[in-house]
Amino acid sequence: MTDLQPWAVALIAVASTIGGLYLVWRILLLLAPGWYRSMIKNNGCSIDDFVGGPPNGFSAFKSWFMTWLNVGSRQPKKDGYPLKADESDKVTGLKVTSRNESGADLSATAKPPVVVGTIRMGFGHHRIAYATTSWGLGEDSGNDRETWFHDFLNIESEEAQMIKDVDKMYSKGSRLASELGGPVEKFWGACTKSGDEDSLRVTYQFAEHMVPLMNGLDKNSPIIASHCMVACAAVAAGFKNVINLVIDNHAQWFVVVPGALNLVQGPSNYHSFLKMGVPEKDLALAGHWIPRDLVEGIPDTCTRRIARRKAGKPLRIIIPVGGAGAQRKFIVNLVGSLSGLVKEGKVQLFLNAADHAHMKEAFIGALDSNGMDYDNVNDMAGVKAFKEKMMTDEPPKGVTLFSYDDYFTAVATTDILCNIADVLACKPSELAFYPIPKLMIRRVGDHEAYSALRASELGDGTLEVREVPLAVKYVKLFLSTNLLEVMCKSIEDNNKIGIYDGCKNAMKLALERAEQMK
Repeated sequence: MTDLQPWAVALIAVASTIGGLYLVWRILLLLAPGWYRSMIKNNGCSIDDFVGGPPNGFSAFKSWFMTWLNVGSRQPKKDGYPLKADESDKVTGLKVTSRNESGADLSATAKPPVVVGTIRMGFGHHRIAYATTSWGLGEDSGNDRETWFHDFLNIESEEAQMIKDVDKMYSKGSRLASELGGPVEKFWGACTKSGDEDSLRVTYQFAEHMVPLMNGLDKNSPIIASHCMVACAAVAAGFKNVINLVIDNHAQWFVVVPGALNLVQGPSNYHSFLKMGVPEKDLALAGHWIPRDLVEGIPDTCTRRIARRKAGKPLRIIIPVGGAGAQRKFIVNLVGSLSGLVKEGKVQLFLNAADHAHMKEAFIGALDSNGMDYDNVNDMAGVKAFKEKMMTDEPPKGVTLFSYDDYFTAVATTDILCNIADVLACKPSELAFYPIPKLMIRRVGDHEAYSALRASELGDGTLEVREVPLAVKYVKLFLSTNLLEVMCKSIEDNNKIGIYDGCKNAMKLALERAEQMK
């Protein structure tokens, strides 16, 4: 070695390091299948059977390692938490579950309740869950059972905190991708659309740790899950009547659940899942996840929109913020770019900052800097009063800002305003499927692009608009052409063939299956 040149010594050191790392990697791949089998040995169902076979060494290592990052060496618990179901102070007739600190078990009901399970991660899953409950409430719903809203995060527990920790990382990633753009946005976008078999393995393994959040419920209850993790936990806990409401319009393994009936919103997702290998018996096409009042109000609402346009009334645009609070830069620039049309009385803006203080500040900053006067609504009573007034009147100012301290009102506001707005300007999230003319603005994850495509092909929305000037151009098209009327006609036609009946069908299927399983 003493006779070797320095460069040669360095080359040998590098080669030795690379060789050593490769050897370690090969050893890890040999050991990983054993670690993986040990990890899944007590699982409630087999993901490998569902996806077509066991993982290779690399997939086994990835699944084991990602699970380790999520839960460490923690072993899943099984014992459920004592629960209680109280009347909702937000929705008449709905009961909301929470942890019963007294330790008493739930009181028996005449029939096991329909449980709509969700997780408060962003707004989408909650919005879909509340939409589903709306079809199980009221004497004319055809449901002779109680309807319960079961949010995992409403059950104070170690497991709920685990979910919150994961959600913080996802929300931060969404905001960074939206604000920074470029390579960061591309990387985040790729992550959100790369849900392979291993993503389902990891999701399900995390859900095994969530079983205590389900085990306090009656095992005979129909479960309708608006989050795949809830459906996974229900299956792992032994529930037999589990319906999983599949989100988005992009087929990925982690959004479907073995042992559940997976309902999808559109035909492209249906045949994509079949092509992936999801068994036909575990899959069905249902329609879009929409609340009852919006579906039943389609004829009148579309008539009002068309009449407003023909009368030359201002174009009412809702601009909501998603649950992660992303899109700040794009939305603030859009509001500023629309200021001229607002001052001319051609456009009215309904800005929903939701429960994000930073978005409220950003909206106020944009409004003040552009000299736009506005009103502020900050509670549920104010939203409902605003809606009723707008059915026959115009707002006193061109901009109305909605901002709140509570989560439910933040989510519900957009649904309420859809009754009296002309256009919904939003990213292609769960709102891309709503029965209102839509301006699909810049996505946060690449998986959302396919939802904008669904809206455009159905005729009730635009393709994704990624630049503010193009968004403004579309607003001007709504003002100067018959585009709004064309979209309203498409919504009416779609409604006649049940496109928006997804939540209605989910509730119906859950009840029918419950009777069949007696």
